[in-house]
Amino acid sequence: MTPAELNQFLSEGFPDRELPYMVEAVTDVGVRLRLPVGPEHQRPGGSVSGPTMMSLADGAAWTATLSRIGPVAMTVTSSLSINFLRRPPLDAHLLAEAELLRLGRRLSVTDVRMVSEDTGVLVAQATVTYSIP
Repeated sequence: MTPAELNQFLSEGFPDRELPYMVEAVTDVGVRLRLPVGPEHQRPGGSVSGPTMMSLADGAAWTATLSRIGPVAMTVTSSLSINFLRRPPLDAHLLAEAELLRLGRRLSVTDVRMVSEDTGVLVAQATVTYSIP
């Protein structure tokens, strides 16, 4: 699937709300997502919240999987492990680079690295497993 097809699938799948992130690219190994950071992503202490970054990692892994298998809506998260490495600032977008490590008939495993766009510094890393129906 192309970035436009993935974004369309996401819009149709979640018609009652605006998605926080957008698929920017489908790469040779996965996808790249962009999250425009705003006040709704803030946690006390002036940083992007952990749940926001977990959601971005999950979305990146899901769209990386769908980019290869097509629009299979019931592909679901079976595992997500995340490492928060640095505090991302609230004044820069977050980019998630998702790399499919394994894509089988029933499971996909994806490495997701999140960077702050202003510095390119790695702020979090996640490993996400998806179950494919």
